Amino acid sequence: MKRWSLVAHALLGAKTRVISLTTLRADAEILARQLPDLALQAAAADVIHPGAAGRKRAGSGEQFWQYRRYAQTDAADRIDWRRSARGDEYFVRETELETARTILSWLDPHAGFDWSSDPGRETKADRARVILLALGILFAKQGERIGLIGGARPASLGKTAPDKLAEDLISGGSGSLIPPRSQALAVVASDFYDGVEVWRERLTPLAKSCRHGVLLAISDPVEHSFPFTGRTKFSRPGGTLEKLFGRAETVREDYLEKMATHARELNALASAMGWTVVAHRNDASALEGAAAVHAALEQFGGKA
Repeated sequence: MKRWSLVAHALLGAKTRVISLTTLRADAEILARQLPDLALQAAAADVIHPGAAGRKRAGSGEQFWQYRRYAQTDAADRIDWRRSARGDEYFVRETELETARTILSWLDPHAGFDWSSDPGRETKADRARVILLALGILFAKQGERIGLIGGARPASLGKTAPDKLAEDLISGGSGSLIPPRSQALAVVASDFYDGVEVWRERLTPLAKSCRHGVLLAISDPVEHSFPFTGRTKFSRPGGTLEKLFGRAETVREDYLEKMATHARELNALASAMGWTVVAHRNDASALEGAAAVHAALEQFGGKA
């Protein structure tokens, strides 16, 4: 399936303006506040790195977890004398186990993705930027590392991590789908119109380092309804490829059938990799899309 923008030049004005950094950050903050905290579990030992996200059990960390009675195997300097002074027993102060995961995002840089059939609506890429940053904000608050696949800088954690991610999403910092050196969760955002075999070649090496991930497939409503009739010219944003149909309505049925086949093949590819597809349209609410990705990521909790 070729990547056609499906914009009829005679009828619609394509929007390709990138969202501003200020607007992106504001929209993502609002969206993040509407989402529940992500409850991901460490998937495997090689996904876990020292960090600051509590795992609801005792272990190495900085946050207090619970008191327990002193045992002979404990060193004397572990006794919490203030708590022990309340009674006749000695108590040890335990901290909560803290680990951090790496969650990497990728934004399709193709001009056909940074497009909307309605000038008053977000482009597909802008919608992806908002969703990816909103999820990144949640991850960062939980002490996780966030960054871009193939980005110029490594994934980071802490209060400045969302700012770095926002800057990279605006600047088009997503490079090639280069597999990270260590295990990570991945969210790949695109319309995926380059064809399943192309995506298979791109994603298979990535899936070796990212055992679980989400394909965030964002589309525009006209790409589903194909409302065009009569003499219509279609073009590919960012290129010179174009095609003229004398009666566009005659190809609608064939087009919709190919779209359905493409969606099935993409889902099969994701399933074979251990990933999942989240389909989202840019005329739906951003919350709907972010919540779907949120739910998909939680399904990976505890899986190796």
